[in-house]
This record gives sequence, structure tokens and C-alpha cells, in this order.
Amino acid sequence: MNANDSYRLNEECSVLALRLAKHKGSVNLHEYKTVMLASLRSLVKDWGSQYEVCWAWLWENVERKLLAEMGKPAKLEAALATFMTTVDDGTLAVIRREIYAQFFSLAPGGQDYFKQSVTRLHYIVDRVIAMTLEMYRQPKRMVEDLSMLGLRHVGYGIPVDYFGPWVTSCVQVIRSLTDDETVQEAFRWSLSLVSRILTRVITEGSTLVMQAINENSAKHLKKAVACAPRGQRALWALSVQVGTQSISPLLWAIETGSLDTACAMLEDLLTIRGDRDRYYYGMDAMFDRHPDLIKRLCLDAPSLVSTLLDGLVWRSRFAVGGMRRVNYYVKHLIVDADGNFSPALEWLVEHKNATLMCHPAVAVVTDMLWGKVALRTFLFGRLWFLFTLAVFVTSQSILNHLPGHDDNTSMRVGDFVCRMFIYSCSMGHWIYYHTKRIIRSFRERDFISVWRCRVPAYLSSWQDAAGFALMVLLFGMLCLEPILHCIGKPDAGGDAQLFHQDCFTGRDLAEPYAICSTAAMLLYFLLLVDMSVFSTRVSAYVLVCGQMHSEVSLYLFALSFFVVAFAGAVNCLDQDDADFHGIPMSALSFYKIAFGMFEGSESEHLLSNPTLLLAILIFVIIAVIFLLSLLIAQLACAYQATYADMIGYARLNRGRVVCDTMPSVPAKRWNNFVESLGLDDKIPFSEGDLGVSGGFQVLELASLHFTTEDTVRRFAGSTSPAARWPQDERVEGDDVDRFDRIERLVVKMAKRVGGSRRAAVSSRGGSVSGTSGFESTAFEEKSASENGSD
Repeated sequence: MNANDSYRLNEECSVLALRLAKHKGSVNLHEYKTVMLASLRSLVKDWGSQYEVCWAWLWENVERKLLAEMGKPAKLEAALATFMTTVDDGTLAVIRREIYAQFFSLAPGGQDYFKQSVTRLHYIVDRVIAMTLEMYRQPKRMVEDLSMLGLRHVGYGIPVDYFGPWVTSCVQVIRSLTDDETVQEAFRWSLSLVSRILTRVITEGSTLVMQAINENSAKHLKKAVACAPRGQRALWALSVQVGTQSISPLLWAIETGSLDTACAMLEDLLTIRGDRDRYYYGMDAMFDRHPDLIKRLCLDAPSLVSTLLDGLVWRSRFAVGGMRRVNYYVKHLIVDADGNFSPALEWLVEHKNATLMCHPAVAVVTDMLWGKVALRTFLFGRLWFLFTLAVFVTSQSILNHLPGHDDNTSMRVGDFVCRMFIYSCSMGHWIYYHTKRIIRSFRERDFISVWRCRVPAYLSSWQDAAGFALMVLLFGMLCLEPILHCIGKPDAGGDAQLFHQDCFTGRDLAEPYAICSTAAMLLYFLLLVDMSVFSTRVSAYVLVCGQMHSEVSLYLFALSFFVVAFAGAVNCLDQDDADFHGIPMSALSFYKIAFGMFEGSESEHLLSNPTLLLAILIFVIIAVIFLLSLLIAQLACAYQATYADMIGYARLNRGRVVCDTMPSVPAKRWNNFVESLGLDDKIPFSEGDLGVSGGFQVLELASLHFTTEDTVRRFAGSTSPAARWPQDERVEGDDVDRFDRIERLVVKMAKRVGGSRRAAVSSRGGSVSGTSGFESTAFEEKSASENGSD
């Protein structure tokens, strides 16, 4: 394969010699030649004498090079390893300093590429020295690591011309530290091989696309991919292969912050191009190469997520009957490579960007998954929750207030059955759910810190936290249940009735039981808020309320501050009002005033104490007028700021519910849903024009998205996949080229203005210099004509 490249052949022979040195048995190169020749004869049908001559010539060269190296690697490795053990920290510091001093002396331009800190530069020297020994010990792994390192240096844009001076500097420093020629040769030979591998990888990997990424130029990127064959255009932007290692130009542009080129690559990959034979669309190649691309974009380049989503939507510029064809190529947002639910929607939900959730591609996927897959499973779970809530309300708020409850045996039995159902089914469900999640958190060591206490991370969700609190309250109710404590005990009348709760112990536990019941009732209805996901408008309203609770908290904090302040102040007065006697009673009265609960009859006696009345008036001005007006203004501003993303927050909540529900969806229903979409069928652009697969088509109102240009690039001419795409005038005439043309025109105008001024000066000086003015004028006219011809 590399027979015509002597430089590469020497490199491969050196690596092969290192690998053979690790072989414990004997190596017979002459017999390998014979065996390989016999294999080639059986594999190649038209084998002839010319092939035998070529193989014999190639193997003789390889054998000669290997025999020259055989036996040396083991001796060189032992000598270099012994030298490395003698290098202490002081010697290593000298090596670091001297290598850079000599390198900058041999190649002054290299200073422009070493911008890191001193500690980072020292780390580079340490790794270089370690590589020389690792090359002898693990040649196969080192070749792979060097290939990956070289591909990364392609992204750094470092010229390969500096590798030679670097190797020379390192070898000279080692020679100054030891007189052992074997050590010097071992270090030189290994480092030279490392340098050759890196040079080759960087040279082979320095494609036009990588150069455009280094410059972060979208214009150069477009020109680079325009040189690719139409069948490999997507591959140029997604993979640079050198040996067994590869690097993705798209991912490298995202990681290095070259977002202009990354945006241009996404647009190019997601542009549909077609000739007479076929259409080309890079969506499948892009997601096959990077299944987690959406996750990477959300983390490293959020601004490019919308560019990606825009490329997944095609709209026809023709409207028929007020409707327009729209193709959504969202296959990889729905299913992964194995046919399971794709985590793309979950990544978008975790990103918490309400604007992205309103994108048509994300909205149509979310609504489809919700309506056809997740709704039934979610509704079944919610119906069970609604049933348990109805049973809880019946047992705690209805049966115990019916007339004759204490004397009616059937009512008491019904009350006991309802309560036992709650304890066994509802509380049992919550115990199973939270036990499973806690065990999983311990296994995955997924914890968060809350007030210096480590708690499972899943409790960071308010729904899970409320469910855990409800489980604790139900368990507390079970422990305090008066009916259980009164079993076998007489009631207040001395009778032993069935399932009564009027014994002495039951009366003592009634109040704490009622408190737990009240809190549990509130948590039940709080968890019912998830039902708002059925309506986008209701969900948006609930989420907006949640977004503005911080403003109400600030109001309550400020109100409490002034309540405590005035409660302490009025108790400094010489007054004996019962409503303001002591700080607790005063604070309660001020809260009543703030919330409009202070009755008028209670304020009549304040007229006899004008000082207390003045303090109350000042409190009313501050708390009721100023703070309340400020709260209204804050709520209005917060609502106005949140209203634009209100629907987005509702869709964000629906996406979260869909992601939480999908693991519970039966596999049969999921497979039927995927098959009904026909994601592998080609989607038509118009009647009889079958496009590319990977999505589905819907009809939308033509007035929703006004479209005047067909986004599909169609080309005539050759249809060979090996041919390049013709130049597209719409792409070549972009804003960058327009600005360049404007800049060139401005430069030409400046030259013309400057030329005319010089001609005028020359004409004024013509009376003195004779013919010089005429010659200058003729020269300027010639220059102007040349500029005009440009």
C-alpha cells in the first residue's frame, strides 16, 4: 500500500520492528515471504509473473530494513529505561528549560505557537520524554495515541516545519546530560519516529475543511466543501481519517469555539441537493456520526441548536387550497439507532430553553409523542392518583362530617376501609417508588447537597419531593390512626363499638392526626397540578404562576420585617390596648391590618390613643399602600417578561412529562407507532417527486409561514456521485461576498480620487517642469482606464 512512498515505508518498518521485538518466539522473514506469496496467488485471479516480481521486490526491501533493525529495540529500550531512572527533579527542570531555550534559538518563529503557561509547557516536555520510552514498550498503542494527537494538532494549525528543530533541541539537551552513545541513539531514534508519525498524520489530516475551521471562516468552509464529490460532501465535514484514528471537523469546530464554521457546516449538511437521479441530504450521516450531537450543541454551542432544527424542516413554496406541504425530517428526534425512544427530546428538555421548545420541529415531535404514545400511559397513572385522592377526601373530609357518623356502624366501617385502602395502596405505592429511586441513587452515587446534607438527586424535582413528603405524612397518619389505637377499648359512653375513635387515646391523638391529614390533603392537590399538561394554556398559566412566586416571597419578607419593627415600636409606647399588648399580639394585629382582617369595631378604641393610631397609620401607608403597590408593579413586569415564553414553558413541561412517561410505554405500542410513521419511506416534495426519507409530511395553513423560495438545490448536468456540485449562485452571492465586493469598489474609488488629485497637482506644475505635467496626466488617465476595465 505504501510501496511508492519510501518515507512512509521506513516508518512502517520501524514500527513493525518494535512490534516484532515484543514477540517472544523466533521470526523467520524468508518463510513469511513464501507463505504470503502462496496466499496472493490463490486470492488474485489474474496472477502473473509481473506480480511475483513486484511482491519479491517489495518484501526484499522490507526484509532488508527489518533485518537492519532486528535486535536493536530491546537494547535501546533497556539503555533508555536505565537513564530515565537517573533523572531526578533537578535534572528534569534543566531539561525543560534548555529544550525551549535551544528550540527558540533554532526556530524563533516557534515562539508564536507556545502561548500556554510555563507549567503547561513543562507538562509538554514531560510527555515528550515519556513518549520516547513508551514507544519501545507499547508501540501499537503509541501509534494510535500519536495518530489522535496528530489529528488534534491539525485543529491547532501548527506547521510541521517546527518538528525538526524540536527534535534537534531535545536530542542536543540529552546529549549534554550523558556520554552514553546507546542512550543518545535510543532517545534520538524513538523521538524521530514519534516526529515522523506526527508529521505524517498532520500532513494527511490538514484538509481544506480543517484549515477553514482554524480560520473560523464560513466563506472558506463553503469553498472547501465545494471541492468535494457530491457523494462524499457530507463525509468531508464529518470525518478526517488517518490510519485507524479519525476526527470530526464538525465536532472540532464546536469544541474549539469556531461557531461560524460550525454553523456553515450544519447548514451545508442539512441542505437538500438533487440531480436527475437522486437527492443528497446529510442528516442521516450527521446523526450516525454523532448520535449525541444535540446534547453537545446544548452544552457547548446553544446558539447552533436552532440552526440544526431549521435544517430538519422543509416547506413548499406552493400552496394548494390554502394549505402548504411541510416535511419534518425528525427521525433521529424520535428513534435512536436501535429503534428505541431517542434521548434527543430529553436533552432539549434538560436545556430548559422555552424558545427552542416552540420550534416547529420540536413542537410537532412533542405533540405527536404526547397524543399517540404517552397520553394513554400518563392518563392511566393519573386516573389511579385521582381515585386514591377521591378515597382520601371521602375518608378524611366527608364521612366523618356526616350526621350520625359515630352511631352508624356502616359509616364507621366505610371510613375504616377507605383509610386502610389509602395506607396500603397509596402509601404502599409511594414507598415502592421512592425505595426504588433511593436504591438507584445509592448505586449511581447520584446525590446533591441540601443544607450540608446529602440527599438523592431525584428529590431536586418538586414533584418527587412532594411525593416523598406525602409518603412521610401518610406513614405518620398510620402511626397516629385513632381507629387502630381504639380497637378493643370502650368509647366515652363505656360501649365497645366497632371501629370507633372516641377512646381516651384516640382523643389525645386526634389533633396531631388532623394536622397530618390537612398537610397530606394539600400535597395531594398540589401533585394534581401535573394534570394541567392536558391543556397548553392551563399549563402555561400554572408555570407562569410558578415563575412569579419569588416576587410574592419578597413581598412577604418585606411585610414581615415591617410587622416585627412596628410590633416592637408600639410596645415602647405608654398604651394598654389589648390588641397590641406584647410583641406577639401586636404582630398578629399588624398582619390583620395588612391583610384586611382587622375589624372596624376593634379600631374604635384607638381614638383614645393618638400616638398608637399614628403608628398604625404609618404602617398602613408602608405595608398596604407602598409594599402592595410595589408587589403589583413587580408582578406586572414579571408577567410581561414571562408572557413571551409562556407557551414555551408549557411545552417544556409537556416535554418533561413525555420523557418521564416513555419508559412506562409498552414496547408493542411503541413499535406500532414507529411503523405507522413510515420513517424509512421517501417523502414527496410534490406530486410524483419523491424526496428523501427520515420523517413525515403534514399540511399546514399557507399563512403560518410565508415561503417564496424553494430550499431544495436542484442542479442539471452530470449525475455521477463522483462529480462536484456546480456553483450555486444563491450560495456564492452571500453577504460575505457582497461585503467583499463593496470593499473592492471602495478601494477602486479611493484610487481614482487619489489619481485625479495627483493629475491636478501635476498640471499645475507643468509650467515649471515642461512636459512632466503632460506625462503625469497621461499616466493617470491610463491608470483610470485600467481601473475602469477592472
